[in-house]
Amino acid sequence: MTQVTDHGGGVRSLRVPIPDNPLGHTLVYVVDTDRGPVLIDTGWDDPESWDTLTEGLTACGTSAAGIHGVVITHHHPDHHGLSGRVREASGAWIAMHAADTAVVRRTRQARPERWFAYMAAKLTAAGAPEEHIAPLRQPRHRTLPGLSPALPDRDIVPGELLALPGRRLRAIWTPGHTPGHVCLHLEEDHPARLPGRGRLFSGDHLLPGITPHIGLYEDPEDTGGPPCSSEAESLGEVTDPLGDYLDSLERVGRLAPAEVLPAHQHPFSDAAARVRELLTHHESRLTDLLALLAEPLTPWQLAERMEWNRPWSDIPYGSRTIAVSEAEAHLRRLVKLGRAEAVPGSEPVTYVAV
Repeated sequence: MTQVTDHGGGVRSLRVPIPDNPLGHTLVYVVDTDRGPVLIDTGWDDPESWDTLTEGLTACGTSAAGIHGVVITHHHPDHHGLSGRVREASGAWIAMHAADTAVVRRTRQARPERWFAYMAAKLTAAGAPEEHIAPLRQPRHRTLPGLSPALPDRDIVPGELLALPGRRLRAIWTPGHTPGHVCLHLEEDHPARLPGRGRLFSGDHLLPGITPHIGLYEDPEDTGGPPCSSEAESLGEVTDPLGDYLDSLERVGRLAPAEVLPAHQHPFSDAAARVRELLTHHESRLTDLLALLAEPLTPWQLAERMEWNRPWSDIPYGSRTIAVSEAEAHLRRLVKLGRAEAVPGSEPVTYVAV
């Protein structure tokens, strides 16, 4: 049975399931406007997820056909997956930050084989063992979700109010989890008069009990090849997703919203306290990694030695790839801060604390 929660002030949420994922569901928000309801995120493109979304909209007194617009916090398939079906049913516009729209465009244009080849090259450069890379060389036996995501038709411009008649919803650019992730600040009094400045739809940027994944910004059409593939392409010369995320966290903390409405788990207050927890977590992790880098390590070797929520031997295949991406994001931050550096002549490239 669809779970609908009324948050007051013309805002409700629907728990849209994510198939075979420990997160369980995405919280899709339905925001009333003078032109009709607008969705913040849509959920995973799956028959059960679609049925749950449409049942939830019916319970809210509307339907997929009645949606005026769709605002996407970021391009991941558990947020953007059903946007195309909503637009087909309603003619709704879809808005996304230009940086994530660029990712969507590349995803639509890239052949699956290109993605697999790109990931195999990246993992090779990161020092992954052959047994981990080998399955990527046989893509005919594998599939990828979200290969044809809907192309947004409106840009979310950071700092500007979105075109939601009767509402004041301002876009806050919060890169880190993705290059174009946005939070959305509802600049209206909290319906329960909680102290603070309105409400914040935080997507995956700020969650009450989960540390969002901070990996690498992928570009399978990058003609320069995978990051870290040579000394000339050292980690310090490429993007710094973790640095982006930490800067974004501090910006959100200064907003001081009365309540945070995240895309997973549950709403919460005291955003500033949660921001402090996450900043402390990442600083502690960076310190721990510096201790590991007393000896030269590849990104894969570093990931093997990092502390995760389970032993490395128990981490499944796909999650290991994600873990290596997160290890590289932390490496990039350490290199940019001048606290680690690439070892000249190493192949695959190893890194050591400075």
